[in-house]
Amino acid sequence: MEGRPLLGGTSRVRELQRAPSGLAYEIHYPAGVASPPHSHDHDSIVYLLEGHLKGTVDGVEASLRPGDSVLHPRGVTHQVEAIVDSAWVEFKSPLPERPPVA
Repeated sequence: MEGRPLLGGTSRVRELQRAPSGLAYEIHYPAGVASPPHSHDHDSIVYLLEGHLKGTVDGVEASLRPGDSVLHPRGVTHQVEAIVDSAWVEFKSPLPERPPVA
C-alpha cells in the first residue's frame, strides 16, 4: 500500500522474490479490508490466488476471482477491497521506493 493505512483492518505481506528490476509479494487481506484510493511509482500486476477482490483502476470497476489478474499502471489511481478473505501475488516493477504496509 506504499505508506498509507488500510481501511477496516490489517494485511499480511510476505516478499517472495526480488530482482534488480522488481519484486513479488504474497498479500493477504481479510474480508472487509480495503486500500484507500492511491497510486505509486511503479507498475503492479495482481494475480488473485484465492478469494474475491473488487476495486477500481482509474475509475473503472474491476472484480477479480481466483485466476484473474489486473494491472495497476504507474501513476494511476486505484483501490481494492477484499469481499471475502483473499490472497494474491503482486509483481512490482521497477523496485518501489517504499515497501507496502503490512
